[in-house]
Amino acid sequence: MSPPALTGIEHRIIVGIAEMTVANDPDVILATYSLGSCLGVAIFDPVAKAGGLLHVMLPDSGIDPAKALEHPCMFVDTGVPTLFRSAYQRGADKHRLLITVAGGADILDCGGCFNIGERNGEALRQLFQQHGLHVHATDIGGTVNRTMQLHLGTGQVRVKTSGTPGETTILCKNSTTT
Repeated sequence: MSPPALTGIEHRIIVGIAEMTVANDPDVILATYSLGSCLGVAIFDPVAKAGGLLHVMLPDSGIDPAKALEHPCMFVDTGVPTLFRSAYQRGADKHRLLITVAGGADILDCGGCFNIGERNGEALRQLFQQHGLHVHATDIGGTVNRTMQLHLGTGQVRVKTSGTPGETTILCKNSTTT
């Protein structure tokens, strides 16, 4: 069964670069734009109806610990734990979370000098492996920017890839939605 259609009364919250938002309001859509080498990490608990979206830039806070304290969502190793803790405070349970990831592209990287997108993806994979977390769906890599949306009323995650007018990929459908 497909998730219910949007009603038009949803409230869109924009998640900026190195930011995150967590909520449990079914009328909220969390959205982030311009995911190039950055990663968008969406989590959703279908029982608690709590979810969050993180737009993380870099893999490792060790390059600037002071910046990580000030802006933990800038780095995979500090932003992802912050996202999960915030979701737990809203009743989410680690074992019920649907995790979706987008981004990690090779954008403007002078022939792979820095591999930020790839390094972000690897840092995230290692972090999830350490904590026994499974990613439900991904749209990562390549050379394109993406927009990611998490619909908190349904748990649905949509990704729009730049250069594909009108096309949106549904990465995650909450199977418990009636």
